[in-house]
Amino acid sequence: MVAAVLTLLWRQVPGVQELNRLLAREGLLWCHATKVAQQSLSERFLVFPAELFERVLKDLLPRLQLNWQQRLRRPLPDSVKFALNNFERIWIADGSTLEALFRKLKSLEDLKAGQLAGKICTVIDLVNRLPIEVWFHTNPAASETNFEAPLLNLLPAKTLILLDRGFYHFQFLQQLINQEAHFITRLKAKASIKYLKIFSYDHSIKDRLIQLGTVRRGAPVLTLRLIEIKVGKTSYSYITSVLDPVILPPYVVADLYRRRWRIEEAFYTVKRLLGLSYLWTGSINGVKLQVWATWLFYAVLIDLADAVADELSLPFDRIYARDDLSWFVKVPDKVGLARPIRLTVHEKGHQVSIESVLDTTLKLTLLHHGALKEPRLPMPLYGSDRMAYLRLQGIRPSALDGDRQFWL
Repeated sequence: MVAAVLTLLWRQVPGVQELNRLLAREGLLWCHATKVAQQSLSERFLVFPAELFERVLKDLLPRLQLNWQQRLRRPLPDSVKFALNNFERIWIADGSTLEALFRKLKSLEDLKAGQLAGKICTVIDLVNRLPIEVWFHTNPAASETNFEAPLLNLLPAKTLILLDRGFYHFQFLQQLINQEAHFITRLKAKASIKYLKIFSYDHSIKDRLIQLGTVRRGAPVLTLRLIEIKVGKTSYSYITSVLDPVILPPYVVADLYRRRWRIEEAFYTVKRLLGLSYLWTGSINGVKLQVWATWLFYAVLIDLADAVADELSLPFDRIYARDDLSWFVKVPDKVGLARPIRLTVHEKGHQVSIESVLDTTLKLTLLHHGALKEPRLPMPLYGSDRMAYLRLQGIRPSALDGDRQFWL
């Protein structure tokens, strides 16, 4: 059953009927070809214990973390290396709604289309991108405050966690400080602030010690650092429980919080690339099964991308991109084709050598951007159009020679 679910994700199988054909014709991953009644397979998806996938993921994660530790050629971002001098781990937590039921199973055909299926909260490690924990809530409108208690139980001391404003709850933030875990988050508008001390203050950086909040309804008043950084005409405000600017200087705070977006990229990968946006079943067990299986497959992809980064001695960010990971997923025949190409032949023109035509066609073909399959030849007009569009966006090649797209 594990092989069947992972095959649905890896090969983007459109439904259980096609999955049953694959199982009978060629087998699934490590499983040999076997004939199974389609109804039995559909029913199995509804009742197969999701806890098995949770157990497989949590048994696998220590091995993947060990793999990461053994790879030493892949460089880390400077802000991450700096923060790891004082913190043992840097985590990110955020929630995301599971959008809709895709109804891959025949038993779900009577369900309302587009029905929301719940909400997940995920903690990932900023350093290695691997998931730490995933929680599921049946209410898709549940706020992040529903995950505060399990998050507090998860966080050990000497952890720096990056939070979005969904966790902007003073009692929760004070509890983090009490258990010697620290955070960085964004400041909400119209916050009640009392300035206590100035660490640095100029046109582009303001770093000050503040008291945040008022004594109301039992909410604590927090002593924090407020860091305001101006980039061009835009100002960004961050608050952190790390009160010593030597431990976390202002630009390190800003760069680390910018990397909080890594969890949004993780959600994009699991929901769009791996299909978690379209759930196969309406049962709670079935939803959990797909959630755990998808994060399991995501963890394997991250490990593979990290191995490539280490082999090439490149930063992980150069390898991992939400679109680049699509190369590790087998795409169905009807997905990832190029946009239609129209070629116009002009009767009046000038003579060129066949070598020049082939060379130009090949170079323009390399500009074919976004398709998940091999491009169709020839495509000079498509390539020219793509180049012109990128030039209008300010993207241009540094050299006219090369064997790959200039933005890679």
